[in-house]
Amino acid sequence: MTADETGSAAPGAAEEGPPDEAARGRGDAGDPAAREVEEDFDEEEGDPLALRLESLILGAERRYTPFQAARAAGVSMDLAARFWRAMGFADIGQAKALTEADVLALRRLAGLVEAGLLSEPMAVQVARSTGQTTARLADWQIDSFLEGLTEPQEPGMTRAEITYPLVELLLPELEEFLIYVWRRQLAAATGRVVQAQDDAEMVDRRLAVGFADLVGFTRLTRRLEEEELGELVEAFETTAADLVAAHGGRLIKTLGDEVLYAADDAGTAAEIGLRLIETLSHDETMPELRVGIAFGTVTTRMGDVFGTTVNLASRLTSIAPKNAVLVDGALAEELTRSGDAPKSEADAAAAEDHPAYRFALQPMWQRPVRGLGVVEPWLLTRRGD
Repeated sequence: MTADETGSAAPGAAEEGPPDEAARGRGDAGDPAAREVEEDFDEEEGDPLALRLESLILGAERRYTPFQAARAAGVSMDLAARFWRAMGFADIGQAKALTEADVLALRRLAGLVEAGLLSEPMAVQVARSTGQTTARLADWQIDSFLEGLTEPQEPGMTRAEITYPLVELLLPELEEFLIYVWRRQLAAATGRVVQAQDDAEMVDRRLAVGFADLVGFTRLTRRLEEEELGELVEAFETTAADLVAAHGGRLIKTLGDEVLYAADDAGTAAEIGLRLIETLSHDETMPELRVGIAFGTVTTRMGDVFGTTVNLASRLTSIAPKNAVLVDGALAEELTRSGDAPKSEADAAAAEDHPAYRFALQPMWQRPVRGLGVVEPWLLTRRGD
């Protein structure tokens, strides 16, 4: 991959020395615009402790402008900008705000493209998915984790003064833990993809998709204080995430008052839906819950799920009674096919030697659902309830 024709060097040029030193050797100091950018940055005042904290986290001090970083990495400024935008980084103009790590990241990502391991669009997708995921993780850690640990313990000490040694201790441990969890998740995802490939199901797969929605959440937002609302949402998301993982599902995303999960089979999705209702209904601090589950072909992309099946699950949630689970006909059929639920009570009574059914299904009135036509939902309960 070559650099652009506006002054970026070819890949090998990065080995001749740091861009700022090379620039001085070529006489870039004579460029008023370039000199003004660097002088403005050098004269910029900031909290020295905050800058030290940034250097600690990034592992290096600010050294490059975006143009210099792209040149040092041997990539065009256009491609570098696409990668940075995909990762969620703001446009900083030509301020000297990047480090050696930024150069290395560009070089590695561009190298994967040059080697033919990734196409440019795939590399941008990798950057975007990583940026979105880690941005949310970083926000969570700062808002929920570090905030609670950095309350000043001694009079006169600022939060920044307490944060620095704390981050110094935690950063390497959390970094190693992040890599560990990512590898475990990657191994699990790879196993699912390999299995799907064997079944000739790659992007489009047959999955059970469930939505769980807190009832009356909008009214709660007007009644509760912000801190109380935040605690409620965190408790809901934590409970839902734990239950989904414990029973073999995958949490796709959380939306404050709603969670979306998926499972490879109908029985797992049904069990998770009922567990959510049962667990949260015993928590007096939680609003009532309703769940909708559908089964069918789902398009998976960048960790998310799309398609008619997902839309149907969402619609079922919106019409479900409080503290109840509604499923579509396809999921009901899967449950009867797998032996998790009888087709009818008459069939259950006739099959005396059949193993105990886990679930019961009750047909509901057919009704039109916006954008999906007429559907026949089924009320899912535990057998014997």
